[in-house]
Amino acid sequence: MRNVIVTGGSRGLGLAIGTQLARSGLRVIAVARKMTDELAAARELAAAEGPGAIEFRAADLADLGTLSSLVRGVRAEHGPIYGLVNNAGLGLGGLLTNMLDADVERLITLNTASPILLAKYAARSMMLERAGRIVNVASVVAATGYSGLSVYSATKAALVGFTRSLARELGQLGITVNAVSPGFISTEMTKDLTAEQREHIQRRSALRRLADPVDVARSVDFLMGESGRNITGTVITVDAGNTT
Repeated sequence: MRNVIVTGGSRGLGLAIGTQLARSGLRVIAVARKMTDELAAARELAAAEGPGAIEFRAADLADLGTLSSLVRGVRAEHGPIYGLVNNAGLGLGGLLTNMLDADVERLITLNTASPILLAKYAARSMMLERAGRIVNVASVVAATGYSGLSVYSATKAALVGFTRSLARELGQLGITVNAVSPGFISTEMTKDLTAEQREHIQRRSALRRLADPVDVARSVDFLMGESGRNITGTVITVDAGNTT
């Protein structure tokens, strides 16, 4: 069974991605700070139904010095790493002029530095197998911008550039690197949107609705599967046509 690390895998989008990948027969190592009831239920369901599995590994991804040992530990326990989904992210917003310096640093650390380092260490395992898949979860605001999300947008734009360059570095080794760019979807990170804001987003979308976490999860699953073997360096936008 192939092993895939999914960060931020205890709830929301990360949980949806992990659940979908387990249904496709992968062993998902869900990395988060703590176990949740939702993840525990998904793990039990995966164990009962198969064909994949969901495991949990506690980690603070903002502690950059521990990321190397995190990946080594996963490899020692489960074997070679086939996939990495860099989903964990901090959705902190605010006008730049009013943001605390510490909050700017937190955003850059968790949203940019942490996925880059995780990709570095996971890729070393993939290189030995000459096969692997890395998917970075970006955001449509990386390309469009959004008032009050300038730092968040910058971190996601950095992931897109990282994705395209790393794809060229690792391609000759049989490793694909892609990004999935969600729009506004129904998760904890969008729960503070007002009804009026949601209506505005839906109204301007080509499909007149918000995308769901499962839509993003299926895109990640596609890139992890055989159908995505010749796709690398790309960004798949999942936003119900909001940025069309």
